[in-house]
Amino acid sequence: MKDFQAIIKELKAYLFKEKKSKVLDKDVAILLDINQARFATIKKRNVTPYEDILLFCEKEHMDANALFFKQNI
Repeated sequence: MKDFQAIIKELKAYLFKEKKSKVLDKDVAILLDINQARFATIKKRNVTPYEDILLFCEKEHMDANALFFKQNI
């Protein structure tokens, strides 16, 4: 299973496909509907916010298994 740092990279790649510009941590926080201060804290501690990620996957019809386990989504 990937750690949160790897999941962030996957989410940034996902956002880049849509934005076609540089993707920042604040963009990932917005994507996951997490306040930026909380996002910074969980990123620093490398704690995965499973519920927030699963809600995002459900909303975007994304395969959560691919996000958590496969190399590229």
